[in-house]
Amino acid sequence: MKLAIIGASGFVGSAILEEALSRGITVKAIVRHPEKIQTKNPQLNVVKGDALNEDELVDLVKDQDAVISAYNAGWDNPDILTEQTAANHTILDAIRRSGVKRFLAVGGAGSLEVAPGVQLLDTPDFPEQFKGGAIATRDMLVLLKKDTELDWTFLCPPISLDPGERTGNYREGKNQVVFDAKGHSHISVKDYAVAMIDELQNNKHIKERFTVAY
Repeated sequence: MKLAIIGASGFVGSAILEEALSRGITVKAIVRHPEKIQTKNPQLNVVKGDALNEDELVDLVKDQDAVISAYNAGWDNPDILTEQTAANHTILDAIRRSGVKRFLAVGGAGSLEVAPGVQLLDTPDFPEQFKGGAIATRDMLVLLKKDTELDWTFLCPPISLDPGERTGNYREGKNQVVFDAKGHSHISVKDYAVAMIDELQNNKHIKERFTVAY
């Protein structure tokens, strides 16, 4: 399998990259700063790419079997809402033009429900500094639900996505935040990556949003 990962050098993208390579998948890592990826692997091709340049993205992904977007405009970027929202449209339009059908997106916990009809993003305690990025990530889900061309999957992390070890274990949910017996909603970024590549290989959630947690 040939897989393109947009944003493969970030916290989540780098974990997905390592998990994909560990399973023998050929990866094209599309990043703004190729020098940030130090991994050396014969199955890895690191290329410079701009998530806001549609024509460039079409050329970069057109020979791939699937695309995963882990793009993030930067949590400390004051323009994250504008840039991330623009990138959502550019990435989806580029993939449609490329002819690639399988698309998986790194979602956000903000769009998950904590009560019927109440999304985490809309609760009073949701951190203000993360709202812009969370709104933009939710926008990607809205766009995907309207899509008629792609075999898409939107994988939301739990409330807490942590550094930590790979256990290979996780529980799945659909539209609600998944909590453990102690009331925590968390997973390591490595196990989130396990779930993402499991979905890539098993295709259990085509045209669906789902979430994972311990």
